[in-house]
Amino acid sequence: MISKFLSKLKSILFKSAVTPETPLKKEKKAAKSAKTKTKTKTKTKTKTKAVNSKKNIETLTTLPGVGAKSAKALYEAGFKTTKAVIAADEKDLLAVSGVGINLVKKLKKLK
Repeated sequence: MISKFLSKLKSILFKSAVTPETPLKKEKKAAKSAKTKTKTKTKTKTKTKAVNSKKNIETLTTLPGVGAKSAKALYEAGFKTTKAVIAADEKDLLAVSGVGINLVKKLKKLK
């Protein structure tokens, strides 16, 4: 990038047509292909995480009194499994938005 800038600067100052070096073009192509590969991997990982999170949220809805909204809130709060929700302290569950005292009572009956 610096070499390209310097070549443009030379061409402006000396009014001559300086062509960019060929290796620079090859480096750009290599950099673009590397970026494409990492984007593909990232998309795959993101899709896998999204699928796993949906499955975990659906699993949390099997608990009595837990709907889609409260399951999502519990998942985002760090309770990824039903066992984690059941084993959690009442204070921790009440700290999650969308979870009330009645839901906590229902969940504690499961212990």
